[in-house]
Amino acid sequence: MAKIVSIHSFRGGTGKSNVTANLATWIAKSGYRVGIVDTDIQSPGIHVPFKLDETQVKYTLNDYLWGRCSIDAAVYDVSAVLSTGRSWFGNRGKLYLIPSSIKTGEISRILREGYDARSLNDGFRALIQKLQLDYLFIDTHPGINEETLLSVIISDVLVVILRPDKQDYQGTAVTIDVARKLEVPKMLLVVNKALPSLNFEALRQQIQTSYQAPVAGILPVCEEMFQLASSDIFCLRHPDHAWSKEIHAIAAQVQANQSSGSRLAYQSR
Repeated sequence: MAKIVSIHSFRGGTGKSNVTANLATWIAKSGYRVGIVDTDIQSPGIHVPFKLDETQVKYTLNDYLWGRCSIDAAVYDVSAVLSTGRSWFGNRGKLYLIPSSIKTGEISRILREGYDARSLNDGFRALIQKLQLDYLFIDTHPGINEETLLSVIISDVLVVILRPDKQDYQGTAVTIDVARKLEVPKMLLVVNKALPSLNFEALRQQIQTSYQAPVAGILPVCEEMFQLASSDIFCLRHPDHAWSKEIHAIAAQVQANQSSGSRLAYQSR
Protein backbone atom coordinates (compact mmCIF):
# COMPACT_ATOMS: atom_id res chain seq x y z
CA MET A 1 0.00 0.00 0.00
CA ALA A 2 1.27 3.47 -0.88
CA LYS A 3 2.57 5.85 1.74
CA ILE A 4 0.64 9.14 1.63
CA VAL A 5 2.74 12.24 2.33
CA SER A 6 1.05 15.62 2.75
CA ILE A 7 3.24 18.72 2.47
CA HIS A 8 1.71 21.68 4.27
CA SER A 9 2.43 25.19 5.52
CA PHE A 10 0.26 27.53 7.53
CA ARG A 11 1.17 30.53 5.38
CA GLY A 12 1.94 30.98 1.70
CA GLY A 13 5.39 31.85 0.40
CA THR A 14 7.24 29.15 2.31
CA GLY A 15 8.43 27.33 -0.83
CA LYS A 16 6.11 24.39 -0.14
CA SER A 17 5.54 23.39 -3.77
CA ASN A 18 9.23 23.58 -4.60
CA VAL A 19 10.13 21.36 -1.64
CA THR A 20 7.35 18.92 -2.62
CA ALA A 21 8.60 18.72 -6.21
CA ASN A 22 12.17 18.03 -5.12
CA LEU A 23 11.28 15.46 -2.45
CA ALA A 24 8.98 13.55 -4.79
CA THR A 25 11.54 13.63 -7.59
CA TRP A 26 14.36 12.39 -5.39
CA ILE A 27 12.28 9.47 -4.10
CA ALA A 28 11.18 8.59 -7.65
CA LYS A 29 14.82 8.82 -8.75
CA SER A 30 15.53 6.18 -6.12
CA GLY A 31 13.41 3.71 -8.04
CA TYR A 32 9.90 4.22 -6.65
CA ARG A 33 6.56 4.94 -8.32
CA VAL A 34 5.52 8.38 -7.08
CA GLY A 35 2.44 10.50 -7.68
CA ILE A 36 1.95 14.20 -6.89
CA VAL A 37 -1.45 15.88 -6.59
CA ASP A 38 -1.62 19.67 -6.60
CA THR A 39 -4.55 20.36 -4.25
CA ASP A 40 -3.53 24.01 -3.89
CA ILE A 41 -6.34 24.75 -6.33
CA GLN A 42 -6.58 28.45 -5.56
CA SER A 43 -2.91 29.09 -6.37
CA PRO A 44 -1.48 26.14 -8.32
CA GLY A 45 2.16 26.08 -9.37
CA ILE A 46 3.90 22.74 -8.87
CA HIS A 47 3.58 21.99 -12.59
CA VAL A 48 6.13 24.72 -13.39
CA PRO A 49 9.41 22.97 -12.34
CA PHE A 50 8.23 19.88 -14.23
CA LYS A 51 7.90 21.97 -17.41
CA LEU A 52 4.28 20.90 -17.88
CA ASP A 53 3.00 23.52 -20.31
CA GLU A 54 -0.66 24.59 -20.29
CA THR A 55 -0.98 23.52 -23.94
CA GLN A 56 -0.10 19.94 -22.92
CA VAL A 57 -2.87 19.78 -20.33
CA LYS A 58 -6.31 18.55 -21.38
CA TYR A 59 -7.76 17.71 -17.97
CA THR A 60 -6.83 18.86 -14.47
CA LEU A 61 -7.83 18.04 -10.91
CA ASN A 62 -10.58 20.64 -11.29
CA ASP A 63 -12.18 18.62 -14.07
CA TYR A 64 -12.23 15.51 -11.89
CA LEU A 65 -13.73 17.37 -8.92
CA TRP A 66 -16.50 18.74 -11.14
CA GLY A 67 -17.24 15.34 -12.69
CA ARG A 68 -15.88 16.12 -16.16
CA CYS A 69 -13.41 13.22 -16.22
CA SER A 70 -12.01 10.30 -14.25
CA ILE A 71 -9.02 11.04 -12.02
CA ASP A 72 -6.63 9.04 -14.25
CA ALA A 73 -7.53 11.28 -17.22
CA ALA A 74 -5.84 14.16 -15.35
CA VAL A 75 -2.57 12.26 -14.82
CA TYR A 76 0.58 13.36 -16.64
CA ASP A 77 3.74 11.28 -16.74
CA VAL A 78 6.62 13.63 -15.92
CA SER A 79 9.19 10.85 -15.47
CA ALA A 80 11.35 12.44 -18.17
CA VAL A 81 12.80 14.77 -15.52
CA LEU A 82 14.39 11.74 -13.84
CA SER A 83 16.88 11.46 -16.70
CA THR A 84 18.12 14.98 -15.93
CA GLY A 85 21.48 15.34 -14.24
CA ARG A 86 23.52 12.58 -12.67
CA SER A 87 22.14 9.05 -12.58
CA TRP A 88 22.57 7.74 -9.01
CA PHE A 89 20.54 4.57 -9.47
CA GLY A 90 20.28 2.07 -12.30
CA ASN A 91 16.61 1.37 -11.60
CA ARG A 92 14.74 4.62 -12.12
CA GLY A 93 11.19 4.94 -10.87
CA LYS A 94 8.17 6.70 -12.30
CA LEU A 95 6.81 10.15 -11.53
CA TYR A 96 3.24 11.28 -12.18
CA LEU A 97 1.63 14.69 -11.70
CA ILE A 98 -2.03 15.65 -11.34
CA PRO A 99 -2.04 19.45 -11.79
CA SER A 100 -4.71 21.99 -10.91
CA SER A 101 -5.97 24.43 -13.50
CA ILE A 102 -4.24 27.79 -13.88
CA LYS A 103 -7.12 29.27 -15.88
CA THR A 104 -8.62 32.33 -14.23
CA GLY A 105 -12.19 31.20 -14.82
CA GLU A 106 -11.55 27.80 -13.25
CA ILE A 107 -9.92 29.32 -10.17
CA SER A 108 -12.75 31.84 -9.85
CA ARG A 109 -15.29 29.05 -9.96
CA ILE A 110 -13.52 27.25 -7.12
CA LEU A 111 -13.54 30.42 -5.04
CA ARG A 112 -17.20 31.04 -5.86
CA GLU A 113 -18.73 27.56 -5.73
CA GLY A 114 -16.21 25.34 -3.96
CA TYR A 115 -16.33 21.56 -4.44
CA ASP A 116 -16.90 18.35 -2.50
CA ALA A 117 -13.51 17.90 -0.87
CA ARG A 118 -14.43 14.36 0.20
CA SER A 119 -14.29 13.25 -3.42
CA LEU A 120 -10.54 13.84 -3.26
CA ASN A 121 -10.11 10.75 -1.10
CA ASP A 122 -11.89 8.64 -3.71
CA GLY A 123 -9.56 10.07 -6.33
CA PHE A 124 -6.49 9.30 -4.22
CA ARG A 125 -7.55 5.66 -3.83
CA ALA A 126 -8.14 5.35 -7.57
CA LEU A 127 -4.74 6.89 -8.34
CA ILE A 128 -2.86 4.58 -6.00
CA GLN A 129 -4.52 1.54 -7.50
CA LYS A 130 -4.38 2.62 -11.15
CA LEU A 131 -0.74 3.76 -11.07
CA GLN A 132 0.44 1.18 -8.51
CA LEU A 133 2.07 3.93 -6.48
CA ASP A 134 4.60 3.51 -3.71
CA TYR A 135 4.19 7.14 -2.62
CA LEU A 136 1.48 9.75 -3.10
CA PHE A 137 2.50 13.35 -2.35
CA ILE A 138 -0.25 15.88 -1.68
CA ASP A 139 0.73 19.54 -2.16
CA THR A 140 -1.87 21.19 0.09
CA HIS A 141 -3.37 24.67 0.20
CA PRO A 142 -1.83 26.82 2.97
CA GLY A 143 -3.79 27.35 6.17
CA ILE A 144 -6.44 25.25 7.83
CA ASN A 145 -9.55 24.42 5.80
CA GLU A 146 -11.70 21.40 4.98
CA GLU A 147 -9.45 20.24 2.16
CA THR A 148 -6.37 20.42 4.37
CA LEU A 149 -8.04 18.55 7.22
CA LEU A 150 -9.16 15.75 4.92
CA SER A 151 -5.63 15.45 3.51
CA VAL A 152 -4.11 15.38 7.00
CA ILE A 153 -6.57 12.71 8.19
CA ILE A 154 -5.43 10.24 5.53
CA SER A 155 -1.71 11.07 5.71
CA ASP A 156 0.90 8.59 6.88
CA VAL A 157 3.43 11.43 7.00
CA LEU A 158 2.78 15.16 7.39
CA VAL A 159 5.65 17.46 6.45
CA VAL A 160 5.14 21.00 7.73
CA ILE A 161 7.19 23.72 6.02
CA LEU A 162 8.01 26.92 7.90
CA ARG A 163 10.40 29.81 7.59
CA PRO A 164 12.45 31.19 10.50
CA ASP A 165 9.83 33.92 10.96
CA LYS A 166 7.63 34.73 13.98
CA GLN A 167 4.42 34.69 11.92
CA ASP A 168 5.31 31.24 10.60
CA TYR A 169 6.13 30.05 14.12
CA GLN A 170 2.67 30.98 15.41
CA GLY A 171 0.84 29.45 12.47
CA THR A 172 2.91 26.28 12.63
CA ALA A 173 1.88 25.82 16.27
CA VAL A 174 -1.76 25.77 15.13
CA THR A 175 -1.00 23.23 12.38
CA ILE A 176 0.86 20.93 14.76
CA ASP A 177 -1.95 21.09 17.31
CA VAL A 178 -4.49 20.10 14.64
CA ALA A 179 -2.27 17.27 13.36
CA ARG A 180 -1.89 15.84 16.86
CA LYS A 181 -5.63 15.91 17.45
CA LEU A 182 -6.05 14.03 14.15
CA GLU A 183 -3.42 11.52 15.30
CA VAL A 184 -1.12 11.77 12.29
CA PRO A 185 1.30 8.80 12.60
CA LYS A 186 4.40 10.78 11.65
CA MET A 187 5.05 14.51 11.55
CA LEU A 188 8.22 16.21 10.32
CA LEU A 189 9.16 19.89 10.35
CA VAL A 190 11.23 21.45 7.58
CA VAL A 191 12.66 24.95 7.92
CA ASN A 192 13.04 26.64 4.54
CA LYS A 193 14.75 29.86 3.44
CA ALA A 194 17.10 29.99 6.41
CA LEU A 195 19.99 32.45 6.16
CA PRO A 196 23.33 30.60 5.89
CA SER A 197 24.70 32.86 8.64
CA LEU A 198 22.31 31.29 11.19
CA ASN A 199 23.47 28.59 13.57
CA PHE A 200 21.48 25.71 12.05
CA GLU A 201 22.03 23.31 14.95
CA ALA A 202 20.85 25.89 17.48
CA LEU A 203 17.85 26.68 15.28
CA ARG A 204 17.02 22.96 15.01
CA GLN A 205 17.15 22.49 18.77
CA GLN A 206 15.06 25.61 19.39
CA ILE A 207 12.29 24.53 17.02
CA GLN A 208 12.27 20.91 18.19
CA THR A 209 12.00 22.05 21.80
CA SER A 210 9.24 24.56 21.03
CA TYR A 211 7.04 22.16 19.07
CA GLN A 212 8.13 18.80 20.48
CA ALA A 213 8.42 17.53 16.91
CA PRO A 214 11.47 16.47 14.88
CA VAL A 215 13.07 18.86 12.40
CA ALA A 216 13.83 16.75 9.34
CA GLY A 217 15.94 19.43 7.69
CA ILE A 218 16.87 23.08 7.39
CA LEU A 219 17.09 24.38 3.82
CA PRO A 220 19.31 27.42 3.29
CA VAL A 221 18.31 30.34 1.14
CA CYS A 222 20.72 30.48 -1.79
CA GLU A 223 21.46 32.49 -4.92
CA GLU A 224 21.27 29.41 -7.16
CA MET A 225 17.65 28.87 -6.16
CA PHE A 226 16.73 32.40 -7.19
CA GLN A 227 18.60 32.00 -10.45
CA LEU A 228 16.76 28.79 -11.27
CA ALA A 229 13.42 30.55 -10.59
CA SER A 230 11.44 27.27 -10.39
CA SER A 231 12.33 26.46 -14.01
CA ASP A 232 13.69 23.01 -13.08
CA ILE A 233 14.10 20.53 -10.23
CA PHE A 234 16.88 21.99 -8.11
CA CYS A 235 18.26 18.73 -6.69
CA LEU A 236 18.74 17.40 -10.21
CA ARG A 237 20.34 20.57 -11.55
CA HIS A 238 22.60 21.01 -8.48
CA PRO A 239 23.00 17.53 -6.94
CA ASP A 240 26.05 18.42 -4.82
CA HIS A 241 24.60 21.65 -3.39
CA ALA A 242 23.97 21.89 0.36
CA TRP A 243 20.25 22.47 -0.36
CA SER A 244 20.04 19.25 -2.38
CA LYS A 245 21.88 17.24 0.26
CA GLU A 246 19.37 18.43 2.83
CA ILE A 247 16.52 17.32 0.55
CA HIS A 248 18.15 13.87 0.42
CA ALA A 249 18.22 13.77 4.23
CA ILE A 250 14.57 14.83 4.49
CA ALA A 251 13.56 12.22 1.90
CA ALA A 252 15.29 9.51 3.95
CA GLN A 253 13.20 10.47 6.99
CA VAL A 254 10.00 10.49 4.93
CA GLN A 255 10.83 6.99 3.69
CA ALA A 256 11.84 5.61 7.10
CA ASN A 257 9.53 3.16 8.88
CA GLN A 258 7.36 2.33 5.90
CA SER A 259 3.95 1.30 7.27
CA SER A 260 2.21 -1.89 6.19
CA GLY A 261 -1.02 -0.10 5.32
CA SER A 262 -1.93 3.51 4.62
CA ARG A 263 -4.38 5.59 6.61
CA LEU A 264 -6.35 6.08 3.39
CA ALA A 265 -7.12 2.37 3.33
CA TYR A 266 -8.21 2.55 6.95
CA GLN A 267 -10.41 5.59 6.32
CA SER A 268 -12.23 3.75 3.52
CA ARG A 269 -13.41 1.00 5.85
